[in-house]
Amino acid sequence: MSKHATGTRTGSEQALAVYLELRARPASDSGSGTAFEDVADGLGLSADERLRCRAELTALGLITDVTDTATHTVVEPDTALVRLLQRERDRLEHRLAETSRAQATLATLAGPFLRAGAAPRSEVDVEVVADTARVRQELAALTDAVRTSVHSMHTGSVRREDMADELARDCRWAARGVRVHAMYSRRISSVPDMAQHLEERAALGVEIRLSPVVPMNMVLADENFALLPTDPHDPDSATILARGPGLVRSYLSLYAYCWQAAGRYGDEEKPERGGDGLSEQQRAALRMLASGIKDEQIAKNLGVSLRTVSRLLSEVMQELGAASRFEAGVKAARIGLLDGEADA
Repeated sequence: MSKHATGTRTGSEQALAVYLELRARPASDSGSGTAFEDVADGLGLSADERLRCRAELTALGLITDVTDTATHTVVEPDTALVRLLQRERDRLEHRLAETSRAQATLATLAGPFLRAGAAPRSEVDVEVVADTARVRQELAALTDAVRTSVHSMHTGSVRREDMADELARDCRWAARGVRVHAMYSRRISSVPDMAQHLEERAALGVEIRLSPVVPMNMVLADENFALLPTDPHDPDSATILARGPGLVRSYLSLYAYCWQAAGRYGDEEKPERGGDGLSEQQRAALRMLASGIKDEQIAKNLGVSLRTVSRLLSEVMQELGAASRFEAGVKAARIGLLDGEADA
């Protein structure tokens, strides 16, 4: 084979030519230290080409250098392939073992930190807003954002210019199946404009109740939004916008208590009767009971014994037809026995 012919071969073709020549030699000659050089000389390989061929054949496992004797062994292709696959499998098994150890370490170290990182952040986002226009914007945005329920309470009449907006919201909520509860002070039902407004809201499916005492203005949506005043006694005070169930659920509990004590809209024409036969002492005991005062303090305030307080409250329950003290308080609120409590 001429030098010109070998010079046109690629590196792999040169390595193949060297390997074929080495295999063609007798076993005693092919493994000698000079055999490779003889073949390279015969193929006209340069010094760089010889190094590349030797490196490629060694990497493929087709020749095995014996460094201490400067000789090499020619390996059959099938044997070289098996050895190459074995080395690759050993390498992969080693890598898998390292990966398993790393995974176990990560699970041990990262587990607690991942759980800590997954812990919910504060569920409450509170903002105080003094701009009434901003509050109106929030209510307008709420119209489309609410999904399941809206609860509101009003200490006084709704402004005439706001009534149409409120009815429009009711229509949209009714169309989407949103449940709407609204609570008003009982006295506003005697205002002609408000009486008409309540009738229109009720016709749209709003559940309305009237209460002798409404503690504050409030709007609650789903379990995620609350709008309430910073000062319940000052209608011009700034407004609190709260988001997140962590706080809103607490206000929902307060609302549910007030709702239970309020009377259904439409039932006020047939108010519950009772309480006419209560003495001033019994009324005083009832008011203190409704305010959450314990029997011991009621006894001190009235200057009587605990036994007398127990008897007075039993007489109140009997007069109101109540099976429990709680029911007595609810009935007393419904029929107006507690209306003057704040002034007492």
